[in-house]
Amino acid sequence: MKWLKKFLPRSAFSQTVMLIGCLLLINQLVSYLSVATYFIQPTYQQINQLIARQVKLLFVDGVDIGREHLTMVDALNAKVRDDGMEIYNQKQAREAGIDQAVYYGFLSSQMSEHLGGKAEVKIAQGDDFEIWIRPPQAPSIWIKVPLTGFNESDLSPLTLYLMVIGALSVAGGWWFARQQNRPLKKLQKAAISVSMGDYPEPLPLSGSTEIVEVTNAFNQMSHSMKQLEQDRALLMAGISHDLRTPLTRIRLASEMMVEEDEYLKDGIVHDIEDMDAIINQFISYIRQDQESTREQGQLNDLIEDVVQAESNREAKIEVELNPCPEIPMQSIAIKRILSNLVENAFRYGRGWVKLSSHFDGKRVGFSVEDNGPGIPEDQIPKLFQPFTQGDTARGSVGSGLGLAIIKRITDRHQGEVVLTNRAEGGLRAQVWLPME
Repeated sequence: MKWLKKFLPRSAFSQTVMLIGCLLLINQLVSYLSVATYFIQPTYQQINQLIARQVKLLFVDGVDIGREHLTMVDALNAKVRDDGMEIYNQKQAREAGIDQAVYYGFLSSQMSEHLGGKAEVKIAQGDDFEIWIRPPQAPSIWIKVPLTGFNESDLSPLTLYLMVIGALSVAGGWWFARQQNRPLKKLQKAAISVSMGDYPEPLPLSGSTEIVEVTNAFNQMSHSMKQLEQDRALLMAGISHDLRTPLTRIRLASEMMVEEDEYLKDGIVHDIEDMDAIINQFISYIRQDQESTREQGQLNDLIEDVVQAESNREAKIEVELNPCPEIPMQSIAIKRILSNLVENAFRYGRGWVKLSSHFDGKRVGFSVEDNGPGIPEDQIPKLFQPFTQGDTARGSVGSGLGLAIIKRITDRHQGEVVLTNRAEGGLRAQVWLPME
């Protein structure tokens, strides 16, 4: 049964179309069998009965044609010439194609009842529809009855009717299923947008009652999430703004300290800078990098810009750029990812950082490597959660938002970020972005 499930449709649309198609097929088969049983079969019986009457009239004079009376075949042909029937002996029948005719047991039994003895009925379907009868009155001859305008090989009106009705029914079922699933498609796209941080306009309430209720519930959920996100952003932005005011006053006050307190001044300035950096991370996390649209850009150019900006550091920066096609991206956001990863590499590394670009035919990516202590494998999956202090694993502290910001930006680009420990020691951060 497992192998059968692989071939069954999984989407609601394809399942609905398949269900309608199966029901229509069963309906067509039942209709065809009903018509064949109650209309076509009685028609064949009536034709068989009429032919039996003609054969009886042929032998009304009681003529018995045996092997010694084969010369009377011509006389019988003359007798039935006006009726269209033809009489053949065994040799003539084989030459006329009796061997290609198909034996019908049901018609033979019925013909035997009408003629009062064992009869044999065969039907040949070629250019014309021909019925062959071997009557019990003369077993050595065959009577051929051509039926003009009646050919089973042609497309009968019944078959044409069933085909047209079936095609129209399938087309109608496909259209109905498509109309039923259209709101679900819109709901799916809207749900994906919400998962990426975009909140679309309320979806129109259309479709069946159940779909309308689900759509209405989704619209309410999306509105609540959007309102919650706006409130959170406003709260965080307000807190960050309000914190910067006293920080600025503290910085000014520290600048006015006397030389004897110089050792205190350096510590205060360093703490202010750390707090300012944490506030900037909060603001970056709140913005979710929605301030710009995607444009075609070259990843290698962004790497060169970041390397140029960090060239004044004492650590060694190694660069390995490979040919990469342009991709749609938010250049500012991707540059922020590079800057954050390089900053982490400098902070935790031991004087060496490597930046590389990659292209695997389907995705474009870059990696940032350092030669620091690395991160325990069991902590790597948790690092992308906001406020997770993965930094402590490498001997420092922070806000816990750096990798969360990177993860958010990458997700918005439908990309992937992977952290692995290098075999030589240190951490490798890889970011992959799709071509479209």
